Amino acid sequence: MIRICVLLVILALTGCGFQPVYGPGGAGAALQNRVIVDPPRDREGFLLVRQLEDRLGRAADPAYTLSVALELTQEDRAIDPDGDIRRFHLIGTAIYELRESGTGDIVRSDAVNNFVGYSATGTTVATLAAQRDAQERLMTILANQIVQQLQASRL
Repeated sequence: MIRICVLLVILALTGCGFQPVYGPGGAGAALQNRVIVDPPRDREGFLLVRQLEDRLGRAADPAYTLSVALELTQEDRAIDPDGDIRRFHLIGTAIYELRESGTGDIVRSDAVNNFVGYSATGTTVATLAAQRDAQERLMTILANQIVQQLQASRL
């Protein structure tokens, strides 16, 4: 019974045009080690570029150039009775363009956004460590969203 269900699922997926991202001819294979990311300008940009290169690889002979513009804001979310801020949201938007390296033509452009939270309890050092960790988590999330959109698109 389980085998029949699995076979039906496989047949349904092949009938609808499903193609694995990292399968032969998939978008993942088309981008792997073929994209160079513009150099970062700041710490957050460095974290994002590092995550993108982890997922896409480093291109020796790039077919595409990826440019990313980051916009980060911080919101106060929880204030205690003494007026101290105890929780923050770090909100990030990454606007990206994927261009053909040879011609400069835009292949894909879009924006992704997300947020993470962190607490400001305890010492200043603990708060700064929480903020840095939140920045790393946000850059990981944004990189995942960018790569997912690129892999889902037809290049």
